[in-house]
Amino acid sequence: MARIAPPPILACPAPAAVLAALPGARAVGGAVRDALAGLPVQDVDIAAPLPPERIAARLRAAGLSVFETGLSHGTVTAVLAGMPVEVTSLRRDITTDGRHAEVEWTTDWREDAARRDFTINAMSLSAEGWLWDYFGGREDLAAGRVRFVGEPARRLAEDYLRALRFFRFHARYGRGAPDAEALAAIRAAVPGLARLSAERIWAEIKRLLEAPNPSGALALMAKTGVLGAVLPEAGRQGRLVAYLRSPCPQAPLPRLAALLGEGADPTRLAARLRLSREEAERLAGYLRGPTLDPGAEEAALRRGLAETEGETLLVRSWLAAQAAAGGDADPPGDWAGLAARIAAMPRPVFPLQGRDVLAEGVPPGPRVGALLGAVRRWWLEGGCTAGREACLARLRALRGGEA
Repeated sequence: MARIAPPPILACPAPAAVLAALPGARAVGGAVRDALAGLPVQDVDIAAPLPPERIAARLRAAGLSVFETGLSHGTVTAVLAGMPVEVTSLRRDITTDGRHAEVEWTTDWREDAARRDFTINAMSLSAEGWLWDYFGGREDLAAGRVRFVGEPARRLAEDYLRALRFFRFHARYGRGAPDAEALAAIRAAVPGLARLSAERIWAEIKRLLEAPNPSGALALMAKTGVLGAVLPEAGRQGRLVAYLRSPCPQAPLPRLAALLGEGADPTRLAARLRLSREEAERLAGYLRGPTLDPGAEEAALRRGLAETEGETLLVRSWLAAQAAAGGDADPPGDWAGLAARIAAMPRPVFPLQGRDVLAEGVPPGPRVGALLGAVRRWWLEGGCTAGREACLARLRALRGGEA
């Protein structure tokens, strides 16, 4: 046991109240890991050596709102001052099937830590800064080593999602050669990945793609067969490396678009991974639609922005140019300049709506949409600079031409 400076988040009202209401409780998992790594701690999970019903009762008695968000797994969520804190009973596994575990409560902190995935996630910390590290997690974190707690094959058999989690944590915390024993066990566990739900797979891939540079972890996934099992469409790892150097948005979805191989169907992929409707539309937008050259004139840029949101237009244009250039090199052109121009230009908005056509005496029906579309095409061709009065004049001219 050692003492460290506790992260400031433990002094926030909700975590402080939880720790005060549950003597012997400790912060666990990511809050401890990131505090030791010198990274910002955004949220905190707490564990306590009590059954969940007693945890909930004590928290309510202390004035916190309590929601039984995962009672069968020993987890409740306490809320104070708008801040949620997950609180979980110490557990031991009774049975596991690679996806779910049947658990029972324990008061043994080491036993609870022994069921966790990686040593860097198995540490716990008191409000006073006392650190319990049963499996060398602090040393592994300092060395940039992601290592399973205990036998890797056993940990994976308990939950095959841990194979994906290994690469996510390696992308964020790993340095140097990965743990050879872990990779061998993951390679052998690839068939078990078929048992995972699409939602869990996408959640892990998304978090992996949030890492500052996920390319090394993705290459390891490919070598072990994991990438082919969970994301066979990922055929352009080199293009992703180039994309990471680009001025395009570095968010998970555009990075996923850069990773997809030639001919990958974003609609089919979105359905398979159960992406949300918004995610599916964004992914398709990055890969389909009109594009811009880096040196596009202002009128072309305005037309592009009138049709497509700026981030999507930039990503789609970069990906199309990279595909045209071939290989995995950066596409030619001043893409940083185009990104700056897109960011600086307000998105043009067509100034007329259907009610404006109706106000001109056009009866409701298909002709309203046809006229509105004709005026909009004229507005686009002119570089999206015509104002409301000019568009109304064009509408009246079109109607006059029909007489």
